[in-house]
Amino acid sequence: MNTSVTRRQALRAGATAAALPLVHISTAGAAGRLRLALWDHWVPAGNAAMTKVVDAWAQKNKVQVELDFLTAIGNKINITMAAEAQARTGHDVYAFDMWSVHEYADQLDPVDDIMQAFIAKYGKIGHAYEYLGVADGHWRAVPVAWGSAPLSACARISMLKQYAGIDVQAWYPDHPATPATAADWTYETQLKIAEACHKAGHPFGFGCGTTTDSNQTWGATFGAFGADLVDAKGNITVDSDNVRAALEYARRMAPFLPNDTVSYDDASNNRALISGKAAMVWNPPSAWAVAKRDAPQIAADCWTFPNPRGPKGRLVPMRPYFFGLWSFAQNKPAARDLLAYLGAREQMEALTTAVDGYDIPPYLSMSDFKVWEMVGPPKGTVYNYPIRPWHDADYYITGSSGPPEIGVQAWKRGLIPTMVSKLVAGQSIQQAIDWAKDELEGFRR
Repeated sequence: MNTSVTRRQALRAGATAAALPLVHISTAGAAGRLRLALWDHWVPAGNAAMTKVVDAWAQKNKVQVELDFLTAIGNKINITMAAEAQARTGHDVYAFDMWSVHEYADQLDPVDDIMQAFIAKYGKIGHAYEYLGVADGHWRAVPVAWGSAPLSACARISMLKQYAGIDVQAWYPDHPATPATAADWTYETQLKIAEACHKAGHPFGFGCGTTTDSNQTWGATFGAFGADLVDAKGNITVDSDNVRAALEYARRMAPFLPNDTVSYDDASNNRALISGKAAMVWNPPSAWAVAKRDAPQIAADCWTFPNPRGPKGRLVPMRPYFFGLWSFAQNKPAARDLLAYLGAREQMEALTTAVDGYDIPPYLSMSDFKVWEMVGPPKGTVYNYPIRPWHDADYYITGSSGPPEIGVQAWKRGLIPTMVSKLVAGQSIQQAIDWAKDELEGFRR
């Protein structure tokens, strides 16, 4: 088996950076200069809030900060990341998402001391964050709320009541509850609801293209069935009873998916909810937020809550962000101090509040920010968006049963949603398994 990590093979040659939006924070400069490259937040208030938070730190510590917000449009943030790694010069602190921490782990300074302090203060962090943030036995970046968003279920309250006799607000009220409250929210129940809503002309907005959302929707579904394609050592386990069970579930769900499910992109589920077509989607509150602006009657009928329970638990698909310190950074003392500052509860709450609760912090102890209680309409609609202690749920990364160098390839190839799309096209479960097995063998060569 070839165990060379993908981060050392891709996205490094010939990358060049485009012009960047800059925010210059002027201070006395006694502790030097610091450069940050962060994701350009889609919520307009996000960048202004981050600038304010960084400015407060800069003024206190007398550091001159240059804060650059890099857009994901045109892949600018990743192109710039690759260019800096190749040239070994650029920003001191950089924002990394999903697999990019592993991709550049050999060029990131360990941040074990910062993470040990956070875990001691805020509690144990979930496997999803460890899987993506730890490489070669060390934390290579600090998980943050900024940009981090799970794909929770978001349903039309009235449609589920009318067509399926389900009251999602009773399952997940906007106040503390018990795990027993939502005991009936399982994958079998989801299947029954999907059938009822499809018959009424309002299918679930689930896609099975090779996109981020499709990867997460079906990846978490497979995870909830214990349907691991590879094990921790990279051995191929796709031809298993659990994988067959997950595919059998997908085969039963296929008739109730949208007609264009195979061609879904990451905006398709948003459009399906906002247009009034979809009875339910799995998505962050971005679709609800746009509905609040463009279709307020639809937004007022939406409720967000954790994903269904499967044989192996209630898994919520997550896409976390991290802030990392380049090994070639010019001002490491200031950078490390800023990382410890930005990862603290006070700053995370201020930044999450500024974006109406869109960003989710990595620690369960931070699920009590007041913003999720207040946001509406309806009030409490995103109260259950972050995992709370009584949800009995965990955040999940598609592909995390195996080594990251295999998981990232399965993600980029859309391995799991493509298996589902083959069932939609009429192929058999065995044909989908055989295809995936060939793909996985190729990943290991």
